[in-house]
Amino acid sequence: MTRIAALQTTSGDDIARNLDAAAELVDAAKTGGATLAALPECFALMARDKRQLRACAEDFGGGAIQDFMRRLARESGLWLIAGSVPLRSADASRVCNALLVFDDHGDCRARYDKIHLFDIDLKDGEQHHESDYTMPGRACVTQASPAGVLGLSVCYDLRFPELYRRLAAAGATVLLVPSAFTALTGRAHWETLLRARAIENACYVIAPAQVGAHSNGRVTYGHSVVIDPWGEVLAERAAGPGVVFADIDDRRVANIRAQLPSLSHRRPDVFADVFVDDCAATVAEHNRAGAEHHHAGSVDTVDSRAGVPA
Repeated sequence: MTRIAALQTTSGDDIARNLDAAAELVDAAKTGGATLAALPECFALMARDKRQLRACAEDFGGGAIQDFMRRLARESGLWLIAGSVPLRSADASRVCNALLVFDDHGDCRARYDKIHLFDIDLKDGEQHHESDYTMPGRACVTQASPAGVLGLSVCYDLRFPELYRRLAAAGATVLLVPSAFTALTGRAHWETLLRARAIENACYVIAPAQVGAHSNGRVTYGHSVVIDPWGEVLAERAAGPGVVFADIDDRRVANIRAQLPSLSHRRPDVFADVFVDDCAATVAEHNRAGAEHHHAGSVDTVDSRAGVPA
């Protein structure tokens, strides 16, 4: 049994202030007995515009946000999920929206670049065109941790079940979904989608969220939540910054998968274009690309089926 914490923030455009708020929540998570604490998407910067986002983007492996998270993980002794950090990409006009996993020694163990980008025009007039300033990722990533094998995703990824099926096929038992859902889409779909991903993959879901009114005019839904593999909500925080605690038990995953073995009942012979169980190969490819484009050796992404670095 491992205690985890989902942290809920109302981040703004001041990085130093956001990091101080994150440190306070991590301290509360540690006091509450957590081993792993997860921060939401944009926890360090809810940028006021594209120019600020590009200006504050960091090289992978170093920068104010990453250095802070590395130190915070080491000093707290917790595994920390940096819900998303803006990292420079090969395209100077676009950043990578990257989830980073830090272990309790402060080492960055995994990087996942958000695959599905939020390009929408809502009926209330709210518009988002994330692809204008973000480079999409191309690899699914899993990482072994004290809470189980983590399957990594960010926010809008939640609407694409094929990603989570590939993560489950690669051995994930806990799905991470750090988010900044809009108030409109959150009210309509947030809990329904999260419970569906938990049920159909027999995985825990940890979904830390942004909440409330932000300095750039956005309003986010909140409702940070932890859901078990049966789809039961274990803990939730509707409003305001704070911490959600829950206990993760790998035996619960194993028991549910044994009683209701739907993952083994898939029909790849019929749906060959959907059921592609090559997540480990994709992760290995991602690691090789990372060694070429980033700081070699700075990330140890794990193929959870083999239990060794890919």
